[in-house]
Amino acid sequence: MIDNLSILLSHALLAFALWQLMNRPELDLEDPPIPDVEPEGFGRQRISANREKQVAPDA
Repeated sequence: MIDNLSILLSHALLAFALWQLMNRPELDLEDPPIPDVEPEGFGRQRISANREKQVAPDA
């Protein structure tokens, strides 16, 4: 009986703590990321490829 009570009590407290954490208003607020002036990595390759396609050919 003591074992079942201790398992139930510990799991109930964990569930209560999770419930309290999930209802915090800070979880829904997030500032948008600051865009890079000059992207690095994969974004740099994509932007440079798009710039090459946009160059107008000589007529």
